[in-house]
Amino acid sequence: MRDISLKDGWQLTLDGKTTPVSLPHTWNAFDGQDGTNGYLRTRGVYSKILPQTDGVAYLKVEGANSVAEVTLNGEILSRHEGGYSAFYVPLTGKLAREENVLEIAVDNSPRDEVYPTMADFTFYGGLYRDVTLMLFPEKHFSPVLNGKGVFVTPRKKDKVWELEIEFSAVGIADNDTVCFELKDADGVSAATGNCPAKDKKYVMTVESPRLWDVDDPYLYTLSCAISGGDAVEVETGFRSFFVDADKGFFLNGRHIKIKGVSRHQDRENMGNAITDKEHEEDVRLIKEVGANSVRLAHYQHSDYFYTLCDRAGLLAWAEVPVISRFSKKRQQNALSQLRELILQNRNHPSIFTWSISNEITIAGESKGLKKALEELNALAHTLDDTRPTVMADVTMCSPTSPLNSITDILGYNHYFGWYVGTFKDLDRWLAKWRQCAPDKKMCLSEYGAEGIIRYQNSDPVPGDYSESYQAVYHENYLERINAADWMWGSYVWNMFDFGSAARNEGGVRGRNNKGLITFDRKIKKDAFYLYKAYWSDEKFIHIAGERYLKRKIGETEIKVYSNLPEVTLEYAGESKSLSGKAVFRFEGVKIAPGDNVFTVKGAGIASSITIEGVEEEPAEYKLPAGAESFVRNWFASGSDEIDPSRFSTADKVKDLLANDEVKTLIKKFAGNRIPSWLITLIKPFRVRTLLKLPFVKMDEQMVSMVDRYLQTIKKS
Repeated sequence: MRDISLKDGWQLTLDGKTTPVSLPHTWNAFDGQDGTNGYLRTRGVYSKILPQTDGVAYLKVEGANSVAEVTLNGEILSRHEGGYSAFYVPLTGKLAREENVLEIAVDNSPRDEVYPTMADFTFYGGLYRDVTLMLFPEKHFSPVLNGKGVFVTPRKKDKVWELEIEFSAVGIADNDTVCFELKDADGVSAATGNCPAKDKKYVMTVESPRLWDVDDPYLYTLSCAISGGDAVEVETGFRSFFVDADKGFFLNGRHIKIKGVSRHQDRENMGNAITDKEHEEDVRLIKEVGANSVRLAHYQHSDYFYTLCDRAGLLAWAEVPVISRFSKKRQQNALSQLRELILQNRNHPSIFTWSISNEITIAGESKGLKKALEELNALAHTLDDTRPTVMADVTMCSPTSPLNSITDILGYNHYFGWYVGTFKDLDRWLAKWRQCAPDKKMCLSEYGAEGIIRYQNSDPVPGDYSESYQAVYHENYLERINAADWMWGSYVWNMFDFGSAARNEGGVRGRNNKGLITFDRKIKKDAFYLYKAYWSDEKFIHIAGERYLKRKIGETEIKVYSNLPEVTLEYAGESKSLSGKAVFRFEGVKIAPGDNVFTVKGAGIASSITIEGVEEEPAEYKLPAGAESFVRNWFASGSDEIDPSRFSTADKVKDLLANDEVKTLIKKFAGNRIPSWLITLIKPFRVRTLLKLPFVKMDEQMVSMVDRYLQTIKKS
C-alpha cells in the first residue's frame, strides 16, 4: 500500500467565490467561535485535479462535516452522512484520464436526518481532516472498514493470551497465504503464524506479553502480509479491564480510579481544522495535569488522537454524536455513525468503552427512545464483545429510569453549584443513587463551571463567571469524588475552552469557558493546578490568583495548590508553614499599599507572586452589569422554605408566563419553538402538576430543584 497526501492544491467554491485552500480546512474558523449572529452553515465544493493512475486505488476522507458527496469526472461516487468519521471511496479504473476532476461537496447546513442537530458546540463545516489517495497491489487488504483491513483483538484465556486476527483480503487466489509476525517495542519477534488468505481469521497465542497500562503503555506491532501482495502493520496492546459497582474500575486486575478530563477537538481561530501538532500538544497537557483518561466528546475524534492515547497510556471513552434531541428519523444515522466509530477504532487498546449517547433525555424521555438506545447498545456488542457500553445521562434522568439498565456502565452529567442547586445537592443525589441503584456502575461523566480569566473575586459565588469561583467549584467536587470509592471515575468538563457559536454568556461570545486551559492552550487556569496537585507526581507549587494582582488593602487569603506535603509562605519578613494535601490556605495575610511580594517554598522549589495593594479593585475583575448570564446565585436560594413573593412549582403556568423575566428566559432557551396551542393548553395547570406527568418524569428531588430555581424570580 502507498499513501499519497492530497493536502494541497484544492479550490474551494463557497457562496459563489472560488479560492485556493489547503487541508485541513474549515470555513468557520472565525465565525464559528466569535458569537456573531449565526455562523456560515452552507454547502461548499472542494475541487482538485488527480493524475492518471493505474491499478487499485481508494480515496480516504478522514473528516467532512457533516454531509459529503464525492464526484469524479462528473460521476457521483459516494455520499456520506456524518461529520466525524472517515469514509473510503473505491477509485479503481476511474483515473484513466490524464487529468481527473475530483470534487467533494461538503454541507454543514442544519438537517433533521443526521446527528447532531442541537448541541453546545459549533458544527464547523469543511474538509477539516486529511484526504489521501491510497494505492494498492492487486492482492490487498480491503481498507473500506477501517483503513487497514485487519482487526486485532487481544483476549485473555486463563493464563494465556490470544491475539484474534480478522482480515478482509481482495484479489486473492485459493492458494494465497497471509503471514503474521508480532514484534515487541524493540522489534524482537514475539510470535509468528500464517493461514490461508481465504480463512479471513487467525488466532495467535502469545506467551506472557508485557501488558499495556496507564503507567506503562506498552505496544506491540503486528505485521500482516499476503503472499505476493499487500502488507500492513497494526499497533496493539494486551490489557483487560472490568468495572465493579462497589469497588470501581480495574485495569489488568489492579484497581485504579479513573481521573478523567473531557476534550473537544477545536482550537481558537482554527476550528476543527487542526494538525498533528495540535493533537500532540493536547495530549501533553492532559498528561501534565495527571489525568489517566479522556472522554472524547461528543463525536468520533481523529484516528491519530486515538493513536496518541495508545502511546501515552490514556484510557479513552469513545463516543458518537447522539446528543440532546432524539428523533426516530435519525436512528439509522445513529446506527451508521456508531458502526463507523467501532469498526474504524477497534484496534486501539486505549479505548475502553463505547458511548451510545449523551444527555439524550434533556428534553424528557421521548417515545421510542428506549428502543433506539437498545438497538445502539446491541449493535455495539455485536461489533465488539470485549468492551463495555456506556451512556452519559443528565441530572433530570431519574436513577430508577429503565434507560439506566441498557448499557453496561453509566455516566451522569451534574452541575450542582453551577446551573442548579449547591454542592450539597451532589451529596444528596449520590446518596439517593446508591440507595436506588446499588448494582449500577456509575461515574461523573461531566461537571464544571465557567472560569473567565479576567474575572477575579475574593468572595466568589456561582454566576460570577470568575476564575476564582471555578477553582472553588472544583475543590468541592474533588472532595466528593475522592470520598466516593464506589464511583469508578469522573471527567472534568472540560480540559479546554471550546467554540460554541450560540453562546453569549458571562460577557464572552461564541465559546464555552469551562476549560481548565484557555481556548488557545496558552493559559492554565487555577483549577488546572488544583487537579495537578491531586493527580500528578511532578513536584510543583502554584500560587492561585496569579491574575488577581490588584487586591484591596487589608486582609486576604493566599491559596496554594501543590502536591508537596508541606509548604512555607514568606512575606514581609515573616514565615508560616502549613501541612496538608493539595490545597493550602494562608488566611489573614496582610495586603499593604503598593507591591507585596509573596513567596511559597517547599522541597527545594519555590514560586512567587507580587500583589499590588489598592483602595478599590479594578472594575474589570467583575462581571459587567447587563452581561448575559444563564446562571443564578443559587446560594441565595438554598432554603427549603417557600417565599410567597417569589414563584414556585405551586404557581400556575399562566402566572409565570405573565412575568417579563420568565418570558425573557423562555425566549432565550426555546425561541419560537413552543407552539401557541401547547402554551394555551398548559396555562391552567400548576407547574408541579406538569412536572409529574409521565412523559416528563421528574422525581421529587428534581421538582425541588425547580422550586429553588423559581424562588429566585420575584413575582411581578
